Amino acid sequence: MRPATRVGAVPRAGFGVAMLAAAGLLAACTAPQPMPTPTPTPSATSTPIGDGVLRIGTLFPSTGATAFLGPPQLDGVKAAVADINAAGGVNGKPVVLLSDDSGDATTQTAEASLADLVKKGADVIIGPSSSVLSQRLLTAAAAAQVPLISPAATYPQLSTLDAQGVFFRTIPSTALQGVALGALLPSKKLLKVALVASGDPIGQSVVSTLRDTLVAHGGSLVANIALTGSSAPADVVAQLKKAAPDAVVLDTPDNGAQTKAFITALVGGGFGGAKLWLTSQNLADYSQALPGGQLTGVSGILEGADSGAAFQAKLKAVDPGIGSFQYAPEAYDATILAALAATLAHDDAGIRVAAQLRAASVGGIKCTSYAECLDVLVTEPAIDYDGLSGELNLDAEGDPTSGSYGLFTYSADNKFARSGSVAG
Repeated sequence: MRPATRVGAVPRAGFGVAMLAAAGLLAACTAPQPMPTPTPTPSATSTPIGDGVLRIGTLFPSTGATAFLGPPQLDGVKAAVADINAAGGVNGKPVVLLSDDSGDATTQTAEASLADLVKKGADVIIGPSSSVLSQRLLTAAAAAQVPLISPAATYPQLSTLDAQGVFFRTIPSTALQGVALGALLPSKKLLKVALVASGDPIGQSVVSTLRDTLVAHGGSLVANIALTGSSAPADVVAQLKKAAPDAVVLDTPDNGAQTKAFITALVGGGFGGAKLWLTSQNLADYSQALPGGQLTGVSGILEGADSGAAFQAKLKAVDPGIGSFQYAPEAYDATILAALAATLAHDDAGIRVAAQLRAASVGGIKCTSYAECLDVLVTEPAIDYDGLSGELNLDAEGDPTSGSYGLFTYSADNKFARSGSVAG
């Protein structure tokens, strides 16, 4: 659990949460339209300590192995900044966007970029995408009193490791996959479910949520097999045959050799097709790795909201060459939440923004855009922003209490395509 106080001794209450962009966006964002002045929720201290301008930094990968994840998230932030500034900015001033490269976990790029963003006056940082990098940056972010809001980091332990309360996210923790699957599988008449998951804290975080949600929907977890490096696929299949599940959830940490060996064994043992479900860490393109047809009918889930046609059009206006929309809704919502928190605090200082992030996401009058939330604040003291990624409702640890997932199905070429959405 986190301590009772946050960075700078601010009370815990209220604290909770490869393409080029269009060159003219930021210039277009500097001409805000007049809006009614909202009545913000009073901050812990009435005198603002920021400089009056909310500076939002981004920390997404533009180099390294995960560089493909950066452009859609950055485009999501840019679209949000455009909408914020079109609605009058934050506390009467346009938002300023600062962007930097996080690199990947093999380099120290993220640390250097965080320091650069802090030096440039970033009040809040959207990112990083990586759970590993998020963990590495916690201490530096706390020292700088700059909150991080990640649209893509899912490791559950980040919440408890964040002793200073500077980490928030708009993507669900890995554990919520159990909630999504626990409701989805019984709806498909798959009542007896077996879980084959890595024995590390990430894999095991799904166990209790899956078990409890299955029971709540008339199902049951009939087997829970924790994998180690020495687990033999044949032994696991033998255990599953004794349990006789209707579906097997395979939750391994990647799409490497062990995962491929288990997929092969499960399919060969009669647990392929509609009986086999993959999760976000091992849902991958296996067209070059497994024999053709092996994954036909297999399904899986991946965290992240469907961007939708209207939002995709908005992103294309920012970046006509955008090729992926992954985590763009979550990045957009992270930016809107930061702006709303600064509005509630009537202050752009990072510590004050952080203290109002949860309040912006839960407990007030529902609103679904920055402009609409400002309208609500004209007459009401509290808002509840529900964004493109769903009902965020940040909890005391800064995590969404529900999440949106894509539902995917494999075809005969061992490639997956989105077939629906599910909440968790």
